[in-house]
Amino acid sequence: MTATADALGGLPDGLLERVRQRLVRDGAVVAGPTLRAAMAAETALVADDHALDRLGLSLAADLTGAGPLEALLRDPDVTDVLVNGPTEVWIDRGSGLERAAVAFADEAQVRALAVRLAAAAGRRLDDASPHVDAQLPDGARLHAVLPPLAGATTVCVRSFRRRLVSIGDLVSAGTFDRAAGQLLEAVIAARLAFVISGGTGTGKTTVLGALLGLVAPTERIVIVEDAPELRPAHPHVVSLRTRAANIEGAGAIGPAELVRQALRMRPDRLVVGEFRGGEAMELLAALNTGHEGAAATIHANSAAAVPARFEALGALAGIDRAAVHSQLIAAIEVVLHLRRDPAGRRRLHEIGVLERGGDGLEVVTVWSARLQQWGPRSLNARSRLACALADRGVAVPPALGP
Repeated sequence: MTATADALGGLPDGLLERVRQRLVRDGAVVAGPTLRAAMAAETALVADDHALDRLGLSLAADLTGAGPLEALLRDPDVTDVLVNGPTEVWIDRGSGLERAAVAFADEAQVRALAVRLAAAAGRRLDDASPHVDAQLPDGARLHAVLPPLAGATTVCVRSFRRRLVSIGDLVSAGTFDRAAGQLLEAVIAARLAFVISGGTGTGKTTVLGALLGLVAPTERIVIVEDAPELRPAHPHVVSLRTRAANIEGAGAIGPAELVRQALRMRPDRLVVGEFRGGEAMELLAALNTGHEGAAATIHANSAAAVPARFEALGALAGIDRAAVHSQLIAAIEVVLHLRRDPAGRRRLHEIGVLERGGDGLEVVTVWSARLQQWGPRSLNARSRLACALADRGVAVPPALGP
C-alpha cells in the first residue's frame, strides 16, 4: 500500500530541499502540476492536494519569501524576529524575547535568506559587503551580518504592527494606567509639543501612533520617518519617507530635508518618527515659529538624559549647547519616557516637563509609575502643566490633582 504525505504525518525529511533544487534547476513555477512532477521524481510518495498545498506554501516561502520565518512575520503580535544561526530563532511579542519553534536546515539556508531579503530591499550582501541595514518592501527593517563578522549569519527583522493600537488598548495591556491615559489625552487636546524617549523596542512608535489617533479629525498630520512605521487611526495623514543613496552614492534625501518640505505642506501636527541628526534642530526651529502640537521620538536611557541627547544632536548640526537649550525649552513642553519592566513588558515610566536648572535644562517628573510623593520641584512643575492645560481650555486630569 502506498502512503500519502498526511499518512506519514508530514513531509519526509529532505523532500522540501530536493524539490526546491529541482524546481530551480528546471526553472519551473511553483504550481500543482510541477509540484506533482517534482515530487514524483524525488520520492515514491503519493501527494494528495493537502500535501501539495503545504509543499507549495513552504516552497514559495523558501524561494521568494522569508522561508522558515514567514509565519512569524505574518503574526500581527510579533514585532521582532532575531536569527542567531540555523537553530536559534527568537521573537518578541511585546513581553520580552522568547524562543521560536522554528529552525533552518543549515547555515547556508540562513545566509541565502539574508542575501535574498537584502536583494529585495535593493541592497547587496556578500563577502565584500558583509553587513546590511535596509528597509524591506513591506516597510519592515532588516539588519543582517555575515561571518566572519559574526559567528553565524545573523538576521534581525523588525516588523510593524498591522493592527491599529488605541490608548484603551495600551491601558488594557498595562503600558500605563487610566489616569496617565487621561493626562496624555489632555496633552494632545491642548496641542502641547512632546517627545517620547526610551531604548530600542520599548514601544515608542506604538505609543506615538496611539496618541496621534487622538488628534482631532479636522487637523492635518504630516509625518517624516525612515520607514512606514506610524499608522495612526486618523483620516488625514501624509507620510514622507527618507531615501537612501543609490549604488553610485547619489540621490539620498534625509529627514532634515523632509522636515523642511513638510513645513510647506500646511501641517497642523508635524511628526518626526525618530530624531537622529540635524532634523531635530529643523523641527525645534519650526516649533519656535508657531507650529504647535508637534511630536517625535528619541533614543535615551532616561527622561533626565533627553536634554543631553538633544545637545549631541545639536552638535552634529553645529549648534552650541546654549542655543540648543534655548530652542528646546521654548519648543518641547512634555517628555514621555518608556522602558521595559523586569519581565520585559513595555511600560510608561514617567512623564516630565522641561525646566531650567543650575547647569542647563532638566526634566522634572510630573507623573510616575512608581512615585506617589512629590517634592517641591515636581509640585511646581505639576502646577505649571495644569495651568498650561487650563489656559488652552482643557480640563485638568486627576493625575495632576493634589
